Amino acid sequence: MSRAAGETVLDVSGLTVTFPGPEGPVRAVRGVDYRLRRGEVLGIVGESGSGKSVTSLAVMGLLPPTAQVAGSITFDGRDLLTLSDDELNRIRGERIAMIFQDPMNSLNPVYPVGYQIEEAVLAHRAVSRAHARERAVELLDLVRIPNPRERISSYPHELSGGMRQRVVIAIAMANDPDVIIADEPTTALDVTVQAQVLQALQAARAATGAAMVLITHDLGVVAGQADRVMVMYAGKLVETGDVEPVFYEPRMPYTLGLLGALPRLDRPAERLTPIPGAPPSVVDLPPGCPFSPRCPLSTDLCRDTEPELTAVGGSAVDHLAACHHSAQVSGAVAQDVFAPGAAGDIGAVSDPEATVAAEGPR
Repeated sequence: MSRAAGETVLDVSGLTVTFPGPEGPVRAVRGVDYRLRRGEVLGIVGESGSGKSVTSLAVMGLLPPTAQVAGSITFDGRDLLTLSDDELNRIRGERIAMIFQDPMNSLNPVYPVGYQIEEAVLAHRAVSRAHARERAVELLDLVRIPNPRERISSYPHELSGGMRQRVVIAIAMANDPDVIIADEPTTALDVTVQAQVLQALQAARAATGAAMVLITHDLGVVAGQADRVMVMYAGKLVETGDVEPVFYEPRMPYTLGLLGALPRLDRPAERLTPIPGAPPSVVDLPPGCPFSPRCPLSTDLCRDTEPELTAVGGSAVDHLAACHHSAQVSGAVAQDVFAPGAAGDIGAVSDPEATVAAEGPR
C-alpha cells in the first residue's frame, strides 16, 4: 500500500451494530460514517455507552458472533466485513493494530514482555527469533522504556501501569501498521504517566507513519493529539470536524456540555457546568433526538424528528452537527445553555417553525 499522506486508509460507511438482549435488540451503533486519512489522528469522544469502542471493535472484527454488523468497512480496497477469520488474522496486528484500555488484560502474565513482543513480530514476519528479539529491544527503546535490553526479561507484574501500557504500544508498532486504534490508552493513569504514554503514542506514529483512531473520555487529550474529532451519543455521530472549529465553536449542545465539564488551566476559577441526566438506553430509543431529554434547548421538533448530520457553515466545510438548533448554539458557552434558567436567552428556540426558518432546510 502507498504511504502517501492524505489518502484515505480506512472508510467506514453506514456502520450499524446490534446485539440481542433480554429486553430487545441493543442498537449500539446506528449508521456511523467516517474516513481516516493516512497519517491523521481521529479522536472519538462521548460518554460511556455512546458506541465508541464498539465501532472500533467492529473495524477489528473482534465483536462476538451474536453481534449483527451491517454497512461497510473498507481498508486497502477490501471490505473487512466480508473477509474470513483467516483473512482478518493476516490484517490484524500487521496492517491494523489495537491498543486496549487495560494493559494487564492485553499482556500474558506468564511470559516476559520481550517474548510477547517477539511473538507479535514472528506472527507476521519470516525472521529468526534473534532478529525478533532485537526488534523487541528496539521497540522498547522507542517507547522510552529505560534499559530496554534488561527489561525484555521482565514480567508484566514487574512493571508499572504506565510501562505496561508502553509495552502494549510497542506490540502495536511491531509490524509498522497502517492504522493504530487506541481505546482509552491513558485511563486511570496519573498526569505525569499519561504524558509519557502520549509521548509513546506520538513516537509510534512517527516511526510507523500510521493513522490513528484515539478513543477517549478526555477532551484535553483529543485537543492535544488529534487532527479531527467525532462526538458520539446514543450510538450515533452528533458532531464531527477538525478539532479547532469543533472545540472553539461547537454547534451541538451535547458537545458544548462536554466542553463545559472539562477543567481549563487558563480559567482555573471557572465553575464546571455539568450536563443534567444520563444517556438513554439504546434498547428502545424514542423518536426524535436522543439528547432532547437532557437538552435545555429541546422543542417539539427535537422530540419528534431526529436531526441528521448537516454542514454548519463557516470556513470549516467539514464541520457537521446533528442539531435542529445549531445556529442558536453558535457562539454560546456551556453556562449559556446548561446553567439553570439560562437556555431561554439562547435565541428563539421555543418555536420549532421559527428555528427551521432561521436555519433553512435540512
